Amino acid sequence: MTEDDSQAAAEGLAKRLRLLMDVVEAESGTEPTYSQIADFLKDRDVNLSRSRWTYMVNGHRYVQDPAVFDGLAAYFDVDAEFLTGDDNAATPEKVSAQLDLVRAMRAAKVKSYAARTLGDISPKALHAITKFLDEEMTHMPEH
Repeated sequence: MTEDDSQAAAEGLAKRLRLLMDVVEAESGTEPTYSQIADFLKDRDVNLSRSRWTYMVNGHRYVQDPAVFDGLAAYFDVDAEFLTGDDNAATPEKVSAQLDLVRAMRAAKVKSYAARTLGDISPKALHAITKFLDEEMTHMPEH
């Protein structure tokens, strides 16, 4: 694996992990913490250090540890092949089903932030910003 391939794999893994964390947040109302994930893995005799988790979730280094992938797959209730970026692995149905909700939640956060930050803005300008954000969110790739 070349350095570019390794970096692309690290970024792909990070993207999939963040997507799964978004799905958990959409389902439960709170984002899973490192401690929750590490404790889940520890119960399965898998060690996940905070630094390794940080590398993985931020795409800084590609981690190739089947035990960690299997444990994370169990935690997020997906196939390990999805996490590893296997070309034959489909996006899990529950992930696909939550994507629109996650996108809507992100858009709502951005709209709320824009409205608070911009303060006293005309309704016409706020409508234009909202329309733009809605259009951008519908054009985002699924994964």
